[in-house]
Amino acid sequence: MIDRIKTLNIKKLLVYAAIATVIFSVGGYFYLTYNLPTIDSLDDYHPDLVTKVYSHDGRVVAEFFTERRIVAPLNKMPKHLINAFLAAEDSKFYEHEGLNYMSILRAAYKNMLAGRVVQGGSTITQQVARSFFLTQERKISRKIREAIMAYRIERRLTKDEILNLYLNQIYLGNGAYGVQTASETYFGKNVQDLNLAEAAMLAALPKAPSKYSPLVNFEVAKKRQEFVLSRMVEENSITPEEAKKAGAVKLRLNPDKNDSLWVGPYFTEHVRRYIEEKYGEDMVYKGGLSVYTTMDVEEQRAANEAVKEGLREHDKRRGYRGPLLTLRTNEELNLFKAEAARTLDGAPFEVGRRYQGVIEAVNTKDMTITVDIGSRKGVIARPDLEWAKLYNPTGDPEGGVQQDLKKTFHAGEVVLAAVKTLPDKPGDTVKLALEQDPVAQAALFAIEPATGYVRVMIGGGDFSKTQFNRAVQALRQPGSAFKPFIYTAAIDKNYTPASVVVDSPLVFDNETDNTIKEGEEKVEAWRPKNYDEQFAGPTTVREGLAKSRNVVTVKILQDIGVSYAVNYARLLGITSPLANDLSLALGSSAVTLQEMVTAFATLENQGGRPAPIFVTKIVDSSGRTIEENMPIVTPVLSPQTSYIMTNLLQGVIENGTGMRAKSLGRPAAGKTGTTNDLNDAWFIGYVPGLAAGSWIGYDDERRLGAHETGAVAALPIWLKFMKEAVADMPVRNFPVPEGVEFVKVDSKTGEPAIAATPETIFEVFKSGTGPKASSAVLKRRSTEVFMDDSDAKQAPTPVPAPQPAQATH
Repeated sequence: MIDRIKTLNIKKLLVYAAIATVIFSVGGYFYLTYNLPTIDSLDDYHPDLVTKVYSHDGRVVAEFFTERRIVAPLNKMPKHLINAFLAAEDSKFYEHEGLNYMSILRAAYKNMLAGRVVQGGSTITQQVARSFFLTQERKISRKIREAIMAYRIERRLTKDEILNLYLNQIYLGNGAYGVQTASETYFGKNVQDLNLAEAAMLAALPKAPSKYSPLVNFEVAKKRQEFVLSRMVEENSITPEEAKKAGAVKLRLNPDKNDSLWVGPYFTEHVRRYIEEKYGEDMVYKGGLSVYTTMDVEEQRAANEAVKEGLREHDKRRGYRGPLLTLRTNEELNLFKAEAARTLDGAPFEVGRRYQGVIEAVNTKDMTITVDIGSRKGVIARPDLEWAKLYNPTGDPEGGVQQDLKKTFHAGEVVLAAVKTLPDKPGDTVKLALEQDPVAQAALFAIEPATGYVRVMIGGGDFSKTQFNRAVQALRQPGSAFKPFIYTAAIDKNYTPASVVVDSPLVFDNETDNTIKEGEEKVEAWRPKNYDEQFAGPTTVREGLAKSRNVVTVKILQDIGVSYAVNYARLLGITSPLANDLSLALGSSAVTLQEMVTAFATLENQGGRPAPIFVTKIVDSSGRTIEENMPIVTPVLSPQTSYIMTNLLQGVIENGTGMRAKSLGRPAAGKTGTTNDLNDAWFIGYVPGLAAGSWIGYDDERRLGAHETGAVAALPIWLKFMKEAVADMPVRNFPVPEGVEFVKVDSKTGEPAIAATPETIFEVFKSGTGPKASSAVLKRRSTEVFMDDSDAKQAPTPVPAPQPAQATH
């Protein structure tokens, strides 16, 4: 009886235990799965993709992403790559249903011994589940949820679909997601071009991407690669001979490193903002767009160097601003040297690179200073210190104080020095040059006039320090660079290059009456003056523009009317607000560099105003073109007016304020620009086929310094860029349209030339508007022919052309 009762109780306990187990299991299952995500998203796989920006010739110049991933279909991946990943990560992938129970038991045993999760035993399907739906936390509960999700995925997708997700989703180190991106990152090639050795190296990465990265620790990565090859042999994917041959292959890591990436950060940032405003942030960073731009990589590189050099030259003309830091104790000195040594980390000096160093000694006898850079000695000789003798931050000639070497430099001061030459023997002294970071900013913009394609854009001296784009966002006064728009309007209002305007004092009384109310200040009369504060008397239009005579321009504007001139500026492409008074003649209204270059490009393009284009085409991740931009050119001027202005602007370079540009060695037209207070310096110019403009100034609009005109500060930047940009372009003249004529005239009076005219030029006019000699003129000039030598000596001599440093821009 007792035995029967015991048996009954045991049965009841077993039933209760079974019920409890079922309840616990069901409850546990629902607890673990109640908030599991659905796997519907896997049906339409849209991972975060890289948006790539291309130059006009197809080179990658920028990438935008949250995860650097480029999707490649499974059928584009070589078989040996797939087999390598299967051998390394999940050799039974095509046999199991999402879970490899033997691997799970093996991992569980090791985890039990360790008392924590030390091994996963995850299948590829489990890794997909974790990557798409779960966290990376190492908990038993997460592993159970992972197994459940893996089972669901296996019921929903085919094996190939799961493998495709895995190979495109997996992180493989160095910012690379997916095998295509990793192929580019490590080997500089597409995934379909990987050989067996490279494929095995990639398959070695999922276990520990940082540890096994060949770019971080090649020896460790090599051993892991050999393990993958041995596993492939075990799985009969390859033969031992193939494994041995692959293991012996000398890997070339990232041989085709993209040196065009971020070559023009201001340009590509402008493009990024445009895409984000039009399509949204997600499309920029996750959409995998292909953005084709108009950037010319080589021209952009040339522009980068031109701006960098122009800023440094300007900065050195302003003088040395003092040390970066002064080390006052031995402890500070030792700390600095130790940090410098760590920064160098045994790497050799690079010629042209700049380093921070501490002055050890000042030698006044041979005018040198000795500099310590990470316990390596360098010497800055006198020629590379000359510019620092005058500390002149104000830019005023009388503001500087001549200082000897010992007053300027002291031991313990930290300076910036560039490596000039390396020594012949290790340990010898390195020759250095004193440097300092420029404070001023500069911008450069170049456009193809016929199409509006923007080839180059730089918006500042250093994008890493300031992303404000001074080429398109900054409004600055153009000074005399605005004058061509006044002259263009005048040419269409009966002026010719030979028209004469008297350069003489001009006064505008700003008072409306003679009564000044109490508390008001008397408004001074406006007296426009020329840069050299001289007046040249009767001056032709050509001479007035070439020598940038302010008074001549004001008188022309007064004659043709401000509103009339404003309309022409608008036609040419100036969209910023413009002053409705005579100060417009002197460039008093702030504009952007892009506007100025577009306007000058219109003159080069025979009156067709190009719409600036940065992006030619945008293609989405599926290959569908979602945007395409074709050139838009709007006729706004006659070819005749445009050519006459081009011819006049050639005169600025041949005989005027832009004479430095003659060294370009080919036909060019342009105009310098400087504001009255020397806050801004410009040069806008063009050759057949390319228009460009450079600007330099301070963000706080302080003075650039004495004599820092457009010809001195801005033109050299333009010139250095243009020399590189047109190096491979054939030399061409500006095309002469029908409807113009050339007449030989007196260069000083604009009247028809005769045999006795001392200085003549062939002047250009619209057909039928050229000057014709009257009988009175001929009679007077006949008398001039018979002037004796004494009379000739008393004849007025031409006003000499000002030197570039004195030129008004």
